[in-house]
Amino acid sequence: MSVGLIALLDDIAALAKVAAASLDDIAGQAAKAGAKAAGVVIDDAAVTPRYVTGFSAARELPIIGKIAIGSLKNKLLLLLPAALVLSLVAPQAITPLLMIGGLYLCYEGVEKVYALVMPHAAHAHESALEATSLDAKSIEDEKVAGAIKTDFILSAEIMAITLSAVPSGSMVTQAVILAVVGLGITAAVYGGVALIVKADDLGLMLARVRTVSAMGALLRSIGKGLVTGMPYFLKLLGIVGTAAMIWVGGGIIVHGLEAYGFGGLAHLIHDAGEAIAHAVPVLPSVLRWIVEAAGAGIIGIVVGLVAIPLAGYVVSPAWRYLKSLLPRRRQKEALADEKK
Repeated sequence: MSVGLIALLDDIAALAKVAAASLDDIAGQAAKAGAKAAGVVIDDAAVTPRYVTGFSAARELPIIGKIAIGSLKNKLLLLLPAALVLSLVAPQAITPLLMIGGLYLCYEGVEKVYALVMPHAAHAHESALEATSLDAKSIEDEKVAGAIKTDFILSAEIMAITLSAVPSGSMVTQAVILAVVGLGITAAVYGGVALIVKADDLGLMLARVRTVSAMGALLRSIGKGLVTGMPYFLKLLGIVGTAAMIWVGGGIIVHGLEAYGFGGLAHLIHDAGEAIAHAVPVLPSVLRWIVEAAGAGIIGIVVGLVAIPLAGYVVSPAWRYLKSLLPRRRQKEALADEKK
């Protein structure tokens, strides 16, 4: 074998080692970034099952599939390139965009509480925002669109956290890490949601097991427990999801204000957590987190309460007016074409 060929093989082996090390580095960075975004991932998983509530069992998985596809489009086609461009040319724009997302989450979460406490007023508010669909197809489409819209905000937060956790490097490396985190989180969230919403069907199947044995009796007991418990679990998950939206939204607002020099709220919440952690020696880290999460939740409730009338009396009328201008423009263009 020639010396040149041996040298070439050595170079190929060296390149392969570098590539393997790069892949290991990307995988490690993606895992660390995904772990930092775990809080938002939990919120996403808790929020999603409420979008299939009220639909037949046959439509549950198709709806989740539509939302998952929309989530992937959000992360890979919209947010990933947007995050890379913003980090490159306008990193200062990321914080205000995240704060707008936090405002939306506060609004969505508090609106759910509003609907629970004052259902008639909430129904009037929703009617003022948009016309109510009557057929099942339109209702399903609206649910899916609403879920994808909410997922966009949560996904934006996930991608922003991921980008902040990635060390400065090549744009290709950042893009690969963002893509890996986006794909992994989407698969985990919507795979888990699919298992959750179909657990009652699995329970029904297990409850019908006819095997006369200890194992058969155990399977039937598990099945009955699933059938009985899943409705309560889904309600609890809906409550957790709503609380999580308010908490995450409030936290985004607080940290955004701190980034612009208004750190009073952030310091107040942090100091309250530290005070409780020092006053109660049992599980201080857990107590600190609970207090800080509660503080962010209170801010989220206040912001959401302000956003509800703002959406009803300012944003929605302005949006309807802008939408009404489009048909008028099309009519003018059609008349101009006819004259030609």
